[in-house]
Amino acid sequence: MEDLIALGEKYVMNTYKRLPKVFVKGSGAYIWDSEGNKYLDFVSGIAVNSLGHCPPAVTEAIKEQAEKLIHCSNLYWIEPQIKLAQKLVEESCCDKAFFCNSGTEANEAAIKLARKWGQGRYEIITMEKSFHGRTLGSLTATGQEKYQKAFRPLPAGFKYVPFNDLEALEKALTPQTCAVMLECIQGEGGVNVPEPGYLQGVEKICRENNLLLIVDEVQTGLGRTGKPFAYQNFGISPDIITLAKALGGGVPIGAMLAKEEVAQAFEPGDHAATFGGNPLATQAALAAVSVLFDEEFLKEVTVKGEYLKGKLTELQKDFPQITKVKGIGLMVGCELSMDAASIVEYCLQQQVLINAVGGKILRFVPPLIVTEEEIDHVIEVLRQALLVRGTAD
Repeated sequence: MEDLIALGEKYVMNTYKRLPKVFVKGSGAYIWDSEGNKYLDFVSGIAVNSLGHCPPAVTEAIKEQAEKLIHCSNLYWIEPQIKLAQKLVEESCCDKAFFCNSGTEANEAAIKLARKWGQGRYEIITMEKSFHGRTLGSLTATGQEKYQKAFRPLPAGFKYVPFNDLEALEKALTPQTCAVMLECIQGEGGVNVPEPGYLQGVEKICRENNLLLIVDEVQTGLGRTGKPFAYQNFGISPDIITLAKALGGGVPIGAMLAKEEVAQAFEPGDHAATFGGNPLATQAALAAVSVLFDEEFLKEVTVKGEYLKGKLTELQKDFPQITKVKGIGLMVGCELSMDAASIVEYCLQQQVLINAVGGKILRFVPPLIVTEEEIDHVIEVLRQALLVRGTAD
């Protein structure tokens, strides 16, 4: 393993703070390193592997499609792309789909569509602590200075207001505002859940001021919160939805959905993606969403999410270092009074993968196929981690 890591350090660009493991195989909720050690994975490729590693339905779809047609230009119609667009539209409040390769690309497409629709209005209001990607446009939409400061000057046309603050949103509006863009639950920002009525209030402001409501569902969508899309938990109807992560069952694919009256602002040549909606990725995605949109499957996600939050809340009684448990479905945050990195490190040593965001928040985004027994195991490892490493800063 050390030789592989040394080779990686020599040839792979240093854009991630990687932990010292090389993973080579996965199945279900488990992943194996290059030395044969087995880990329970509650990171899921950061909410990508929602059906677990190498789900049979997805791998079979990939094999079958790879023998027929891997790539075809969007100058022509692509059968699985059409069927996937239909599936996503039928499960959402939108009417049309555009396909790309990642969440960042989906958000870039949403930004361009909103500006084109705005007919001269170009400002987009996003939330502090939001995360929408790392390309220049999506980075500027991201309301976190730490990601932006090295890349200034940034494109004009973005404003930031605190999440859960309707008054601040109203005050930020100008005659140039065309859209409000947000996550239903802020993922990278700390698993921040909206207060009751907040998202409905945002939608009301958008409707009263002829603004688009863009919902970034890259992390929250596709069953993660127990609904096909997280916005469906809050009784709102966004104009644009962005998707990626879980969509392809592990295969890179992104999508932007829009209502008809918004989508028609785009014309041929306005936006494109060479690999967007290719046959291989869309066939994999069709296999994935056939499970992720299943009603009984989604009910189980809700039950397991409540079970995980309940177990963390029980743990909180014994460990005051846990200051808050939050989340919806199987997107759960555990806020600590100490640095979370040492907990992540201890769990890795015990062959459990978890993730930290915002310095002091543990983020749990396990595969949606996770069992209660696997949740129990993670809770026990976390208990031991807090006993060994749980000294507050």
